[in-house]
Amino acid sequence: MSQFETSAGKLVGPTTGGTVTQASSKATGVTLNKPSGQITMNNAALADAAEVTFTVTNSEIAAPDVVVVNHGSAGTAGAYTVNVSAIAAGSFKVTVGNVSGSSKSEAIVLNFVALKGASS
Repeated sequence: MSQFETSAGKLVGPTTGGTVTQASSKATGVTLNKPSGQITMNNAALADAAEVTFTVTNSEIAAPDVVVVNHGSAGTAGAYTVNVSAIAAGSFKVTVGNVSGSSKSEAIVLNFVALKGASS
């Protein structure tokens, strides 16, 4: 398990992370075995009002965890919605929706962090 920063005046979270880039489409799954990181999406077109879902395979994830993902950089700010679902041992799903009013072909960067959860 990675260490967390706990010093006063600093953000709390994992002190290690990683990066990964989608290979061939916005629906292509990625693997990143770190508690936090950045996912650069493929620059394939995403039509207005369309959504795409892909799987993140990650050995650091357990079923009771909470995964937070947001549009971190690149692309048009405010043009996308980002949601997480199907958190399970070893993976989670990310859904990105285009709410811009026009088709977008941007390789947006998503930031994520896994917060450890417990069920008992």
